[in-house]
Amino acid sequence: MVWLHHLLSRYDRAIWIRVIGTILTTFAGFMLRPFLAFYLYDRMDGNLLLAAMVTSLQPLTSIISGYFAGSLSDRYGRKPLMVAALLIESISMAGYIWAESLYAFAFLTILNGVGASLFWPAASAQVTDIVPEEKRSEVFALLHTALNLGAAAGPLIGVALYKINPGIAFGICALALFIYCLLILWQVPETLPVEKRSHAKGKAGGSTATRIKLAEHKTLIWMTLAAIPVSLLYSQVEIILPQHLRTKYDDFLTIFATLLTINGILVVCCQIAIAKFAERFPAHRVILTAYLFLACVGFGYGWAPGLLVLIIAETVFTIGEMLYGPQIQKAISVMAPEEYRGRYFAVFGANWGITGTIGPSVGAVAFRGIGGAYWFSVLGLILIIGGLFQYRFVKKAMLRQEPSSASTEQQAVSPSI
Repeated sequence: MVWLHHLLSRYDRAIWIRVIGTILTTFAGFMLRPFLAFYLYDRMDGNLLLAAMVTSLQPLTSIISGYFAGSLSDRYGRKPLMVAALLIESISMAGYIWAESLYAFAFLTILNGVGASLFWPAASAQVTDIVPEEKRSEVFALLHTALNLGAAAGPLIGVALYKINPGIAFGICALALFIYCLLILWQVPETLPVEKRSHAKGKAGGSTATRIKLAEHKTLIWMTLAAIPVSLLYSQVEIILPQHLRTKYDDFLTIFATLLTINGILVVCCQIAIAKFAERFPAHRVILTAYLFLACVGFGYGWAPGLLVLIIAETVFTIGEMLYGPQIQKAISVMAPEEYRGRYFAVFGANWGITGTIGPSVGAVAFRGIGGAYWFSVLGLILIIGGLFQYRFVKKAMLRQEPSSASTEQQAVSPSI
């Protein structure tokens, strides 16, 4: 029990609530992942492009509302944004149970996009508020592990429920989001001090304080653009990979769910250890390695001759994302000015919105035009190029912060006069 007490005391209570809530919501969310694209595909009378366009509405909305989400969390605090976001997502998931028309699906998808865009910038900024820099990579890894606890069991259960009644999975997801909302409302304190909120609102005079001059934060913009190949690969895994598997395997849905389960189990077992190991090396080198791993996955998905190679590709994918996620989030948290933390995470998070918006449609056109094997190979090449650029930008960002960090430490140890 001593080790358990040591583990619990290692992190703030807010972090453990986030871990519990993440497990709850991702278990439910991953129940939907294997079949959501097919659910929409079937409802759109087999029109893959139309289903992809409806799916794209969620990230498109996230780009638009995410622009305001970061500034709102910097002005009014992290907790109100997180509570509102989870409530909105819960309502949208419940709505899918009764949705029948194209317009209803489109509206609920947009609503879900608003909720997602409000939550993640505030949640990531909250970690930066309460976790020392030397522990941030570890905490982001812990949250990524929690994310994949749900992935370990959710997909296969979701496939079973889909064959019975898809509405059950949507209902479970809505309930999980609502419980997470209540946990944050009840147990998580606000981490942005009142004086910081007042300063943020008064600094530029009212509403203008929500603005961030992106021209003054060029490294952030370049890092966001260089991250697009990674999020593009994810968008193709969600929509196009199942269709690619469909051309090769009869029981393709179970194979896809099995790959997701393997991914989840590996992250749960290895994420913390890999994150701690990666801390020994410079962030830019770790991130470049992650890009190269993910590039190999593109070729593996495209040309895998059988299930064994697919499993190997999924293992490589998992290692790549375990290296990439905590390190890139730590890099953003380190380079973000204190008054812009929420906005930095919101701007960087736009890479997911961009690829989520255009990725499904581009993937659908490419899949029909050149086939899945060649399309995933193209993604592999794009990842290699993106990794080389991201290596340079992350190195530049981290080196720029070292002098200021050293100056801060010197001030902390200097005797007062």
